[in-house]
Amino acid sequence: MNQINKGRLFNASCVALIVTAMTFAIRAGLLGDLGTEFNLNDTQLGWMNAMAFLGFPVATMIGGPLYNGLGPKKIMWIAFISHLLGIVLTVTAGGFWGLLISTFLIGFANGSVEAACNPMIADLYEDNKTTMLNKFHVWFPGGIVIGSLVVFIMSSIGMGWQVQVGIMIIPTLVYAYLIFGQEFPEIVDEGKIDLSKLFPPIYLIIVFAFVCIAGSDLILEPLFGADVLLYVKIALIVLVAGLVYKQFGWLYAFLALCMSLTATAELGTQQWVERILGNAGAEPMIVLALVTGLMAVGRYFGGPLIHRFKPIGVLFGSAVIATLALVLMSQATGGMVYVTAVLFAIGVCYFWPTMIGAVAEYTSETGALGMSFMGGVGMFAVSIWQPIIGGWLDAERTKAIADGLNQIDADLIAGQATLDNMAFFPAVLIILFGILFFVFGKKLEERRAPTTMS
Repeated sequence: MNQINKGRLFNASCVALIVTAMTFAIRAGLLGDLGTEFNLNDTQLGWMNAMAFLGFPVATMIGGPLYNGLGPKKIMWIAFISHLLGIVLTVTAGGFWGLLISTFLIGFANGSVEAACNPMIADLYEDNKTTMLNKFHVWFPGGIVIGSLVVFIMSSIGMGWQVQVGIMIIPTLVYAYLIFGQEFPEIVDEGKIDLSKLFPPIYLIIVFAFVCIAGSDLILEPLFGADVLLYVKIALIVLVAGLVYKQFGWLYAFLALCMSLTATAELGTQQWVERILGNAGAEPMIVLALVTGLMAVGRYFGGPLIHRFKPIGVLFGSAVIATLALVLMSQATGGMVYVTAVLFAIGVCYFWPTMIGAVAEYTSETGALGMSFMGGVGMFAVSIWQPIIGGWLDAERTKAIADGLNQIDADLIAGQATLDNMAFFPAVLIILFGILFFVFGKKLEERRAPTTMS
């Protein structure tokens, strides 16, 4: 790796992740505008959000196995093309289905970034994986801060949502420039793609089942009804759990369950910030910038914390704090929203990167496939919950209006009730991480891959 410019590749990865985060923040800030322009309710907006979170795991679950065959360079170029197409098609979208397609492409681009950069950074910094992955993932909250401020400033001066989406082309071109002509880490099997080995039948069944779960409401519910669909979903979830256990082992399957909840607690809440907090007496995009800014700082300086309390210890403490934060936020208005947002930022700060790091260290035998698949599990879970969260908002708002409240108060009540529901995710994690930390902690540390602190 002597000829590889590690710093430039790491910077390119960070800029690509900034674009990923900006798509998240700008979409979160424009849900109201899109709902008004295209006459969409929150459930439909949830389906639009779901396409981004569905495209992501489709990319990671394809890109993960293909990493050793294609190499990170080609996957990064796939990400660039998908980002560019997704942004252009969003700006030119004419309605609900156009938004679904363009948002899926953006999600696919975001997943391609994750599929390429996580294992590449792990290869570049073999003795310091978790710390460098945390520093890389600083730029997801960092990019959300940038995107949040873009929405806040451009909306304040009257610029339309199309311009706000189009601005993302600039950093997209920047990361393309940074990877152009660069040498990437050598992959032993690069150029040799044996699909039968990369995509064994059990793996394809898992991915197919995930896609069916995520898209079943939109496609199957009109045909079979909600009751039948519920049993179908339960059967598919049980199938996925069994297959993941068979393919990767009990610890990986357990971590995958945890990842589905950590991702939803973090990203599910943040994606709906404008709709949930729009009438709580605080500026939603400033709340999002505050939360993600604190997360960026926490992740950048998170190395000593990870080494002191171990990944599972950090995740357990984070679940406790996140649960408390969401319960308090569901009751807050005005200035207290910002206070509870700080607590929420502390709670979810280490969820995503530490889960990826835990896979790299506790189940190192799963390699690039394991990290990519784990990211895919998280995003699939968020995708599944998006229309459900939108449905909570619609149902609570309808109920509040039926009780005689005006639109503004009904929106406030709906947002608070939805936040209270969201507290369920980290609450369950307290139990799951508690089991890993207090029951299996010693055994986990014995199998943990060696790391160094920086």
